[in-house]
Order: sequence, then C-alpha cells, then structure tokens
Amino acid sequence: MYILLLLITAALGIFIYSVKRKKTRLPPPSLPDDTRIHTLLEQHVHFYRNLDSGKQSLFRARVRHFLGSVAITGVGTVQLTELDRIYVAASAIIPIFSFSDWSYNNLNEVLVYADTFTRDFDMQSEDRNVLGMVGTGAMNRMMILSLPALRAGFEHNGAGNTAIHEFVHLLDKADGATDGVPEYMLPKDLVEPWIRYMRQAIAAIRSGASDVNPYAGTNEAEFFAVVSEYFFQKPHLLEAHHPELYRMLNKIYRPSGTS
Repeated sequence: MYILLLLITAALGIFIYSVKRKKTRLPPPSLPDDTRIHTLLEQHVHFYRNLDSGKQSLFRARVRHFLGSVAITGVGTVQLTELDRIYVAASAIIPIFSFSDWSYNNLNEVLVYADTFTRDFDMQSEDRNVLGMVGTGAMNRMMILSLPALRAGFEHNGAGNTAIHEFVHLLDKADGATDGVPEYMLPKDLVEPWIRYMRQAIAAIRSGASDVNPYAGTNEAEFFAVVSEYFFQKPHLLEAHHPELYRMLNKIYRPSGTS
C-alpha cells in the first residue's frame, strides 16, 4: 500500500510539474512583416543585397517559412532580438536557396547559448571552445549556436560564418552520413572528382601548403562546411585564390547556374 501511495504521489507531482511548465512556457514570437524582414536583410545580409528584387521576394518567403516552422530559443539569460532570428533563418536559407523544394526536415529547434560551450553543452568549463554544433542522440533534430558567433558571421567582414557552417552540416547529414559528400545535392558526375579534390586539399591543409582555414583539415565533413562558408561569405576571393574549388562548389550550390 505504501509503495502504491508513493507511485501515485510521484505521478501527481509529474503531472502538476508538466501543467505548470505548459502554463509558463512563452508563446512563440510573432513573425515580423514582409517589409520589416526586407529591411533587416537589406541592412545586414550581403547575400540578400546581391539578389535582384524577384529573388529577394523568394528569399523572404523562405525566411518566413523557416521562422514559422523551426523554433529558435535563447537558453538561460539569452534574450534574442528580431535580428538574431533573421540571422538564423538567413543562415539556413543561403545554402539551399538554389533548391526551391528544399527545407530542413531534420531540424526542429535552434538553441542559442550566451557564449561558447563544450561538446557536452557546458557553458562554465574553462575548456569550452565550441561555437556551434548539430545535435545528436538526445539532442537530435536540434542545432546549438553561440550568440556572439552567430552575430559575428554577419557583422564581421570575414570568410567565416558559424551558423552557415552548421546548416551545411545538416545538408551533409541529410543522406544519413556527415562525410563531406552531400549526395542529395551533388551532381552524380561530380561525386568522384569532389572526393578526390577533398582528399588532396585536406592533405595540403595538413601540410601547411594551403591558406584555407586549418580547421578544414580536420576531416571531410569539416572541409565541406568550412569551404562552404568561404563560398558564401567571400565568393570573389575564393574564385581568385581557389578557382577549381569555386567551380566545384558553384556546381553543388548552383546546379542551374542560378545566383
């Protein structure tokens, strides 16, 4: 009898906790209107500024769809601004913009941390150095981003963009393996040349014979994500310094010659 009472009490406690949690959960933020989205993108996202008006309209529509279908949640004390949410959505749409029928079916939520974190999501450790990651296991279908890194990708004039990097990992993962070979995107005639190129380029990076970010030498998945950042952030610089790499990435991300 005593055990039964304990079980009933525990169940009641869980029920009350879940009800309270539901009551205190904040509603999702309302979506900014089209004019506001245009203003923020025009002011802060150079990829968007370089599109003609028709393509800008398509880009905004996909940003709205992303904002309406994927939760973007500040963790702890993080208070996300309207612009922060636009940054996340723009990072998601940029790599898939030339693929009109693509969306992120392998993502439910983006968690935004106040600073760097560890692979175990610890924000207090002195060893924390992770800027972003795609969740696995219990964190599957989630992405975690550092707020300063998210903002820096759009506000600093560099070749890096952490959020784009992580969304590229999601694209790579869509075929079941995060291996630098995004089979759903890669033209069949480019698969073998791309694999050969990656292996040669990674060897050059590891030997110090390349100016590509050394992190790209970690493995094939990181190579693909890093050079994709470069492709979207500094396309003209990439084309000038690495014309073959630019040509391959252009075939991957712009299969119809779209821009």
